[in-house]
Amino acid sequence: MSKPPRKIIATSALIYANGSVHLGHLVEYLQTDMWVRYQRARGNECYYICGNDAHGTPIMLQAEKHGMEPEQFIKKIGAEQLASFKAFEISFDHFSTTHSDVNRELVAAVYQALQKNGDIKSKVIKQLFDPEKQMFLPDRFIKGECPKCGSADQYGDNCEKCGATYAPTDLKHPRSAISGATPIERESEHFFFDLPKYHEKLAEWTRSTGRLQTEVANKLDEWFDSGLQPWDISRDAPYFGFKIPNTTDKYFYVWLDAPIGYISAFKECCKTQKINFEEFWQADSQTELYHFIGKDIVYFHALFWPAMLMSANYRTPTAIKVHGMLTVDGQKMSKSRGTFIKADTYLAHLNPEYLRYYYAAKLTSQPTDIDLNLGDFRLRVNSDLVGKVVNIASRCAGFISKNFGGKLALNFQTIEKSPLPPLFQRGESEEIPPLKKGGGGDLYNEFATAGDAIAEHYENLDFARAVREIMLLADKANQFIDAEKPWQLIKDPTQHARAHEVCTLGLNLFRILMIYLQPILPSMAAKVRVFLNDELIWDQRDQPLLDKVINPFEALMQRIEETQVIAMVEASKTDLQVAEADKPKLALAPTINIDDFQKIDLRVAKIIAATYVEGAEKLLQLSLDLGGETRKVFSGIRASYSPQDLVGKLTVMVANLAPRKMRFGVSEGMVLAASNGEGIYLLNPDSGAKPGDRVS
Repeated sequence: MSKPPRKIIATSALIYANGSVHLGHLVEYLQTDMWVRYQRARGNECYYICGNDAHGTPIMLQAEKHGMEPEQFIKKIGAEQLASFKAFEISFDHFSTTHSDVNRELVAAVYQALQKNGDIKSKVIKQLFDPEKQMFLPDRFIKGECPKCGSADQYGDNCEKCGATYAPTDLKHPRSAISGATPIERESEHFFFDLPKYHEKLAEWTRSTGRLQTEVANKLDEWFDSGLQPWDISRDAPYFGFKIPNTTDKYFYVWLDAPIGYISAFKECCKTQKINFEEFWQADSQTELYHFIGKDIVYFHALFWPAMLMSANYRTPTAIKVHGMLTVDGQKMSKSRGTFIKADTYLAHLNPEYLRYYYAAKLTSQPTDIDLNLGDFRLRVNSDLVGKVVNIASRCAGFISKNFGGKLALNFQTIEKSPLPPLFQRGESEEIPPLKKGGGGDLYNEFATAGDAIAEHYENLDFARAVREIMLLADKANQFIDAEKPWQLIKDPTQHARAHEVCTLGLNLFRILMIYLQPILPSMAAKVRVFLNDELIWDQRDQPLLDKVINPFEALMQRIEETQVIAMVEASKTDLQVAEADKPKLALAPTINIDDFQKIDLRVAKIIAATYVEGAEKLLQLSLDLGGETRKVFSGIRASYSPQDLVGKLTVMVANLAPRKMRFGVSEGMVLAASNGEGIYLLNPDSGAKPGDRVS
């Protein structure tokens, strides 16, 4: 007896409505889309809900910069983002915005529920205020020196060099990243959600089986160990967002109303598709809810969000699926190298399904970073999709059309046994199930039964493993055709029947591969459905196409030429030149005198060892040769460098900085690096400099 269809909501993080979609964004949306398409292929009722996150100071400032009202700006950006997503074949059931009437009403209702539950407190706090722009500054719009390690040009909430977190008021020499003015402290009443009240429930919830990946749950333990703090959910005017009820100048912090956007977007979807909203979102719902997010926003989704849902009496997520970040050619995306690639720039040069396949071949169930190696990208697509999968169809279809009127054979009886050994070993008790019609074809049955393992990999988000097994099958199909040589069989009239069956079996093997690849390659699958006159239904893969007319074969996918990739990279550099013209320049730090500078002892140092720091996403530990003395230093350069690339390089360090005890150990100095907001670049002395030389 078959199981009833599952009822599922899947969401990707709402994309911030202040810029274009880029290839880093697409990791998440393509991962979600492929999983959703797989669920639909298995007959499950799966809704893909998304939208844009449309509130906050950055959007207000961007709109002002473009001479537009925020409402106009987010509408324009939202339309551009949705068009990019559609071009990459992302199959949203509904794409909304957090700046909607439905979301406004739900945010107010959730807030009132939190108040009624006694979870909202108010207190007066000190904040940094920009006297020129006449506004309180969000943490990310304050720059200054880290109060822990002294690094310059750090954000108002954390240091990218040493990994320290702190209050913006702790920064040394703070300045506004908007105007460059020195901010002043002002008091303001703010509203806080009582997150500590939910400590025990959240600790239990995050450790529930299947809720989070182990690595993510372990990371959250750090927050539990240090103690959860009340969460500031309010912001002062001027601010683009929803005003807090019964206040005149207070607005909801974007991270309160953004996740409620998942609920409001689904509510809008329910209205248009006649879905029972309560069945999916009531506290005791038996449906499934999955959030797909990047590891940079785990804190909000795995702590704040479920606590809010518990307080407001909504269901909590079934699971949160966390993925890693994207690097390109082994490094953080860079505008200067042309590897910060916008979705539209990619689309101007390449087929979106190339990227869908390459990401699938890289994505696993773990929150590890994936690398888009542009050389490997071209070679893998050409080898796997064109050289293996499409090659099966192109090798067989011509013989069917030219010699047999485009009609497939009645059966595979002359090739009852495959000339090749089984690809996947079965236990002695396992039997190959018979075909439902047609006779023979143990190779066909092997391909059909492989679907159970591939289905499990799709379900568990181990797309890379699914792709590997599909490509092993593709190899075997090509080996079968090579072994049978239909191009020789067709020359012998006595072997025409066998040639017919060999090509029929080859096309049936190709059909099964496309059934398995359909969640990854929906456009190519649509072409195959026309070619084979078949719907490519997963649960009908054990029923071969026999005695059926197919359409003439047409090219399904073209090879990637190296010139296309080069042109895309060059176009991305052009995009950078346009963007740089409008980029605001960072204000200089306050002036110092020569006496201040002479207190700093800068020395040439050679990196003799570099290692990752367990539990620190931004840090590397460097062993530095100072010319007869070795120092250990923690540096926040992990996003830009791999340890193996640093060994043997010369750099410059502050040698007389007092040692600082960190959670990971003692840091005995600081290396110098430049930062432009996109990447971090170590300073390297010219050739001839030696470890221990003083920089003056």
